[in-house]
Amino acid sequence: MMEGTAGVSGRRHPDESLLDSPDALAEHDPGGMLRFTASAGAQVRESAALAAEANLSLLVDEGRPRAVVIAGIGTAGRTGDVLATVAGPRCPVPVIPHRSSGVPGWVGAADVVIAVSASGRSPEALAAAEAAHRRGARLVAVGAPDSQLQSVAERARAPFIPVPRRAPARASLWALTVPVLLAARTLGLVKVNEADLAETAARLDADADRCRPTAESFVNPAKSLALGLAGSIPIVWGSSPLATVAARRFGDTLSANARYPVVTGALGEAGRGRVGLLDGVFGGLVEGERDIFADPQETDPDATRLRLVLLRDGGLNADDDSDEPLAVEERRADAVQALAERRGVRCDVITAEGGSALERLASLMAVPDFASVYLALAHGLDPMAVPAITEMKELSNQ
Repeated sequence: MMEGTAGVSGRRHPDESLLDSPDALAEHDPGGMLRFTASAGAQVRESAALAAEANLSLLVDEGRPRAVVIAGIGTAGRTGDVLATVAGPRCPVPVIPHRSSGVPGWVGAADVVIAVSASGRSPEALAAAEAAHRRGARLVAVGAPDSQLQSVAERARAPFIPVPRRAPARASLWALTVPVLLAARTLGLVKVNEADLAETAARLDADADRCRPTAESFVNPAKSLALGLAGSIPIVWGSSPLATVAARRFGDTLSANARYPVVTGALGEAGRGRVGLLDGVFGGLVEGERDIFADPQETDPDATRLRLVLLRDGGLNADDDSDEPLAVEERRADAVQALAERRGVRCDVITAEGGSALERLASLMAVPDFASVYLALAHGLDPMAVPAITEMKELSNQ
């Protein structure tokens, strides 16, 4: 066990046996990150009920907005990416995630600003809400009840959707996302119905059951994914805009929970340059030196290798000509899998399932969310406590 002066602790090489001991998992996860991750389905249901109680009808009075800005940072910022991809290319107005303080300079009375903060005190979300009120834009606020953000919303006489702070922000993506989607639905920008929400919640519940701590590694997809990623440099690519949002979410959780460096993005962009990583010193060059007859479990533990995770969407409507043609996405995904295989780079594939964009997104996020926690625990890291984040805030706020 390595102890650092900044409270950093953990082990360089993962303890695979720990993942099949529920007692050891509980001991290494004192904050309950696994439990919070398993609450995703419940978050969908609770947030949908809370949004239904908010007076979102206020948004309708002034008609369709010119643009919608989703202001927030970190996990709150990801809600804007989810809205943009669920709304899709046929959305009648621009949907713009905004991850810095305030709002873009062009925002005015014709626009809607959705300010999101799990704690209700994020400086970025607060500044955006204040700026929206000042400029006469319609405002919706989503965050912890009895918070500074609620106060700003009340001052602006704007709808506020209270999301109880039951988990860390990075484990609260669904609690924050559903109110954003339902506010956009009220504005006529997305088609998300109650059946979509119920099926998404059920999907998240089912995946939480498959990934539960008592399910052994050989039947637990999240533990298997975590063990495959252990000691590697993960590359996570999404085959479609929807899958790319899930890929970037996996990058967030791998970095924060497991402290792994990770490359994420769209497979289409990767084909313009980053696919060259497969040829590099952590890809084909190191894999070319590996004994093909050696036991994969007995390879040099200090040799860092790439591990590709490909999130494949498949699309809901192959005839939808507003998106990139499905056949192009499929060929590109097949091609990168073939490239990885030729170079000996191991590849995990997760394929979307479900009848709506929201459920398909959930099916691409659930197992990776759990995998990031299991990978942290295998290294003896507490996924809840990230000393560097705490120190960064302290040093930045001095």
